[in-house]
Amino acid sequence: MRIGDELTPFTRRTDLENFNRYAAVNDEFLAHSMDDEAARDEGFPQAFGMGNLQWSYLHSFLRQSVGPDGRILQLDVQFRNPNLRGQTLIAKGKVIAIDDGVAQIELWTESADGSRLAIGSARVVAHS
Repeated sequence: MRIGDELTPFTRRTDLENFNRYAAVNDEFLAHSMDDEAARDEGFPQAFGMGNLQWSYLHSFLRQSVGPDGRILQLDVQFRNPNLRGQTLIAKGKVIAIDDGVAQIELWTESADGSRLAIGSARVVAHS
């Protein structure tokens, strides 16, 4: 990793099956993630995924970036927009600093139209 490197994106199409599998693993069955009408009752256009599902995609993105022997030291995320059912979610990042082998990564998730859903940063140690 070098300062300025854009890391290989991590992409997932999210739909009710993704939301349901994640809910099953985490015992997090929320009506607004399973039912469009429940989501509309809360002011959203349709069912939307859990914030922690985006978090897990960012973690997978970092794991892919640092390799199996790398370390993820810190991950901070702010959720800005919902991950709506049927969206393609893309996790992206860029190396913005390196100090003593620890890389600072600016990262985010976005939909296929480029709208940012979550923003954040991470500190990682990559190994080849």
